[in-house]
Amino acid sequence: MDSNVSQHYRPDELPFLESIDSLSGRVENEYRPILTNFLNPRQLYILETIVNRYDGITFKTFGGFPEAEMKRAIAFPSYFEPKNDDFNITAFQIDYPSKFATLSHGQILGSIMGAGIDRDVIGDIITDGPNWQFMCESEMADYVRAQVDKVGKIKVKLKPIEPDQIIHPVDESEAVTTTVSSLRVDTLISEGFHISRHHAKELVDGGMVRINWVDSERPDLELSIQDIVSVRGFGRIVIKDILGVTKKEKIRIVINIYNRNK
Repeated sequence: MDSNVSQHYRPDELPFLESIDSLSGRVENEYRPILTNFLNPRQLYILETIVNRYDGITFKTFGGFPEAEMKRAIAFPSYFEPKNDDFNITAFQIDYPSKFATLSHGQILGSIMGAGIDRDVIGDIITDGPNWQFMCESEMADYVRAQVDKVGKIKVKLKPIEPDQIIHPVDESEAVTTTVSSLRVDTLISEGFHISRHHAKELVDGGMVRINWVDSERPDLELSIQDIVSVRGFGRIVIKDILGVTKKEKIRIVINIYNRNK
């Protein structure tokens, strides 16, 4: 991996960077398409950067439905044209006693991962209120269906559904252009949710913050484009763009805020 490329990424991102570089090399050498697991928006951004450095290779992404956040990617040579079926995605409806119980995103994901299933096997978990659905790699669908029969203490059944039965979740995000003194996690949380830097740091130190769905207790971690910051009890912030530096040395950014307190 070219050090000129790798220096633009965080140390924890380098293994993923190298895996995508290796995958791209295999597509080029073996002249065939290769499918990834589900990737988060930051990983998709890195994938685009790496694949675009290879001549004669391109990629497409799909997450089961048009608005999906987590997507699988196919890197492929010019002769191949992927269709949605090539992404091997199965959609599940969660059948549960909705009159007596309520589900949450965190409960569902926790129960799936508690069954020993890796996060990158599962795509978006979506709801329109009463209905809950999630995307899954078709290669693992039978296993997931057999392993997951409870969400928390609630008994559930997973029912495979057709693409036209997938609900369309409402986008409740608010796009904001703002300036920050740095791209530190605590600075972004403070700006996005209008709380003090001290409170933001306490949330990170207290294990209330996840970066791209991974627990993070580093308030000084520097973020970048398409990073997703989830703060328990507050919501999520996604960095959509970094526009440059103002005359007062502030960084101008575009963020999407998903605020659970609204």
